[in-house]
Amino acid sequence: MSELEQTDGQNSETELSLAAQLEAILFVAAEAVTPAQLAAALDVAPSVIERGLNELDASLQTRGLRLQRHGGRVQLTTAPQLAGLIERFLGLEATSHLSRAALETLAIIAYQQPITRPQIDAIRGVNSDSMLKSLLSKGLILESGRAEGPGRPILYSTTPEFLQHFGLNSILEMPPLARPEEESPETGELLKG
Repeated sequence: MSELEQTDGQNSETELSLAAQLEAILFVAAEAVTPAQLAAALDVAPSVIERGLNELDASLQTRGLRLQRHGGRVQLTTAPQLAGLIERFLGLEATSHLSRAALETLAIIAYQQPITRPQIDAIRGVNSDSMLKSLLSKGLILESGRAEGPGRPILYSTTPEFLQHFGLNSILEMPPLARPEEESPETGELLKG
């Protein structure tokens, strides 16, 4: 390649905005990447990457893609509103449903993560082995480490696929956990949590 061709290639790279450059990298990335990886690839400071990601996120709001953040990583995903269309196109309608027990287990993991199987079992009141296997096979949860203590039980957390399945860009977008109503021991009246 001649010097002129190299210079033209470099100029055309820099003619596009940082948000466009980030979009291109995230489009070809095989998995979610860290802002530090993006900063290294573009040879800019992480704070510059955050501004670029915010700009990209804002520009994607009227398009078919979204910026998803999970576990300190970021990736491009399809807009949640298009889930039905994407499922039909990919032939996924029949496989995307979760049982009530699976949803219950998944909700416990999502709100309490990282959490162990014995902790999940204690909350549900039943053995959760089959639900965990099902959620692991669907890619909605993962083994995220081991707890300190006797037997060092496996810790479970949600995955970026969990966020995609429920149309969330971040775990922070989950609705707040409602506190159950409790009876006052003195009056027997219901107390709001």
